[in-house]
Amino acid sequence: MTGEPHGYECAPWELRWRGMDVDALQRTESAFAVSNGHIGLRGTLEEAEPRGLPGTYLNGFYEQHELPYAEAGYGYPEEGQTVVNVTDGKIIRLLVEDEPLDMRYGAATAHDRVLDFRKGTLSRTTEWSSPTGRRVRVRTERLVSFTQRAIAAIRYEVEPLDEDLQLVVQSDLLANEPIESDTSDPRVAAALEAPLVGQFHRASEYNAVLVHQTRRSGLRMAAAMDHKIEVDDGIRARIHAEEDLARLTVAVDVPKGGRLRITKFLAYGWSAQRSVPALRSQVEAALAGARQTGWKGLVTEQREFLDAFWATSDIEIDGDPELQQAVRFALFHLLQAGARGESRAIAGKGLTGPGYDGHAFWDTESFVLPVLTYTMPDAARDALRWRHSTMDKARERAHQLGLRGAAFPWRSINGAECSAYWPAGTAAFHVSADIADAVLRYLNATGDEEFERDYGAELLLETARLWASLGHHDRHGAFRIDGVTGPDEYSAVADNNVYTNLMARRNLQAAAASCERHPDVAARFGVDAVELDSWRAAAAAMFVPYDAELGVHPQSEGFLDHDEWDYAGTDLAHYPLLLHFPYFDLYRKQVVKQADLVLALHLCGDAFSQEEKARDFAYYEARTVRDSSLSAGTQSVIAAEVGHLELAYDYLAEAALTDLHDVHNNVRNGLHMASLAGAWLGTVAGFGGLRDHGGELSFTPRLPPQLERITFRLMFRGTRFQVEIDRDQATYHVLDGEPLELLNHGERVTITTEPRRFEIPKIDAGEPPKQPPGRAPMRRDSEKVRQYAESTNPLTSEGR
Repeated sequence: MTGEPHGYECAPWELRWRGMDVDALQRTESAFAVSNGHIGLRGTLEEAEPRGLPGTYLNGFYEQHELPYAEAGYGYPEEGQTVVNVTDGKIIRLLVEDEPLDMRYGAATAHDRVLDFRKGTLSRTTEWSSPTGRRVRVRTERLVSFTQRAIAAIRYEVEPLDEDLQLVVQSDLLANEPIESDTSDPRVAAALEAPLVGQFHRASEYNAVLVHQTRRSGLRMAAAMDHKIEVDDGIRARIHAEEDLARLTVAVDVPKGGRLRITKFLAYGWSAQRSVPALRSQVEAALAGARQTGWKGLVTEQREFLDAFWATSDIEIDGDPELQQAVRFALFHLLQAGARGESRAIAGKGLTGPGYDGHAFWDTESFVLPVLTYTMPDAARDALRWRHSTMDKARERAHQLGLRGAAFPWRSINGAECSAYWPAGTAAFHVSADIADAVLRYLNATGDEEFERDYGAELLLETARLWASLGHHDRHGAFRIDGVTGPDEYSAVADNNVYTNLMARRNLQAAAASCERHPDVAARFGVDAVELDSWRAAAAAMFVPYDAELGVHPQSEGFLDHDEWDYAGTDLAHYPLLLHFPYFDLYRKQVVKQADLVLALHLCGDAFSQEEKARDFAYYEARTVRDSSLSAGTQSVIAAEVGHLELAYDYLAEAALTDLHDVHNNVRNGLHMASLAGAWLGTVAGFGGLRDHGGELSFTPRLPPQLERITFRLMFRGTRFQVEIDRDQATYHVLDGEPLELLNHGERVTITTEPRRFEIPKIDAGEPPKQPPGRAPMRRDSEKVRQYAESTNPLTSEGR
């Protein structure tokens, strides 16, 4: 171990944990997860024990269960969905002269694990001495392929260090692993006991396949394994399969200086409709392709894929090596969550753990998709196509609630609402506007007319219909949207939530414009001129509450009349408040779980003056407790915009380090994708000042005093360009593609392959606002961070 309190060593392109800490496995397994958006493997040790929480996930594969209600109500969802820990193929057990390698016994004289952001692999090196003193070195490397969507692979090597040894390796496919779940916390997954029912098993030579089906959702999945074995002498091998287990056992005598190497290829697939033979054929064919490519080929493909990704998305930060590592860690995991999700959702935890039952939230559209839109637009398109594929369920939900159009779920796996928290599952309509906003951003950033015609226009017009039927014109002519729940989960079923109303206004305007661009699509869905006029009229008359006396916007109408929460009298051990206080008390106080009005300042910033933003930000800073990981990234963005650059830096660090520092004490259940996206947002939209209002890119770059330089890369309309910010200047240049027009601090400029430099105007924001007692972001001294990083790892000075 390094002695660093969080255990990770600081390096710009990798995450390394040196030494064995059994108690830390539950959080490192999430950080060391590898995924491609279709398959996710938690970072458990190959031996399967000790472990914190096992996990192998297939995106969209879930089991249904009844939702419990003390008293049911009309419109409450009846069934929940929980991600299933599917057949585990990571398991490779080793016996050294009949003694199992177990990190709790004997002695690990050396042990480290490394997640490499450029290779896309998780590697491990362990030197282990058995209880009787026999020593071996084990090296492993695993990947989930970005290029071969159904494939994962593990390279496993064992070397005797002192003497000839008999080694026995057991390589498994194991279904229905027992899992413990803390069901007292609503943020964790429901406990599922043996959710998979065996339907087929086969084993021959070095390969095997298992097919299972869930009991209630009726989804079917197949897992298959094959092996390549390299050893200096002969081997004895046996394979067998039963309903929940397939095992290859390999016994070999390995001399000192020799080596046993096994490459394990894994293939996964699932379907709601395909038969057992069809799924079996699918995974066997995928295995054949992986064997043809080989381990070296898979590693080469992985590196090439990541080279292309970093060329478009990399962020370089000078002055804070820990933040540099954290931001690349964030980008790497966002890539893993969305790269090959294709027709499936991007869950709130990605595929790193079962937290929130594996559900996708509005986090995807409002936090993750802005990142992907400007770095990997194909992945953003695929995520929006998944939303479109659930349109029928969204229409059904709107009809059930007595509304027109499409009401998308607050949380779901397959598109059906499955939240038993009715103020959100019934009233959090802002989700539909969040989806429309992501559609509009994607269209503006890519000019993808085919997507708009086939998917985007329908998403926009059906969500516009929702707002037109949900809201109404009052006797003064204002368009009101009453009885909704905004982003802040400590307020519920309120009138005229400012964020919701502003996002609905944009939704209505964008839908009308899209229908005009594609009149044939509008006609197909029965949109006529009268309906278009009604959308525009609602948007023009949208009511946005404002308190002239205080000079701030209420989060929702009447919010400023609520009593203040007793922050000074709240024990810090009682955060998060939702686990220690009744919701009714939270609902009637001015206490904010996560950025709500402040999120409106970011996403709908063109609706506010700079003076209004500064006053609103200060007011809500004093009332936001950040019991949600969604909040810090947004607060960083607005703190930077209004000039509180050091506060923005602190919030950026909190967002970026939420998982690496386990800020919310729940990383055991998976990483926080929205907070990881907040690391990008705080850097690019915060210190870079990126805004895309009306489809026009604008930047207002500024650095905090803790940093020397920030450089980031983006993609817009097929042009890849770079922005470099130092203390005094911002430099723009096109890396490849056509010249690009944008705004720099309000000045319209055209950037080309020739770098253009602009002076950064000074800003005086005055004294920074105060947060509730004990809820300020953690301050990080940049000099101490730099000294620590340089003392622990010489790689911190490495460039791109």
